[in-house]
Amino acid sequence: MSLELGGDRAELERLATAVEEFAQQQGWPAAVVFKVHLVLEELVINVMAHGGRGGDTEIEVAVRSGEDLISISVVDNGVAFDPLTEAPEPETSGPIEDRDAGGLGVHLVRTMMDDVSYRREADRNRLTMTTPKS
Repeated sequence: MSLELGGDRAELERLATAVEEFAQQQGWPAAVVFKVHLVLEELVINVMAHGGRGGDTEIEVAVRSGEDLISISVVDNGVAFDPLTEAPEPETSGPIEDRDAGGLGVHLVRTMMDDVSYRREADRNRLTMTTPKS
């Protein structure tokens, strides 16, 4: 599955529909579909909100379903940002009402996905990750 998105939040619905259709074709379990939806939504929203391109935001999402693994790639034209080293560690202890809002998206990606990697290539951010298919 490959999809090109702009910076408008309405694109999230198109992404969700494409993931759902692809997951159904590939026979993914519901828990895996939920995980992929959540991770992609977090990443795409972060690019839209913090990528610094506004209406000129370009996001490419590619999902491959292998025999045992799902491979995901999110490429964007936003400002250089390595979420694996530059994103602050979120506060995860204590009452939720006492914590700062935000910051959990990258944490979710790190904990829910395997082999997460980042590189900057041709003026684009490229985040790739895998997760077991079962």
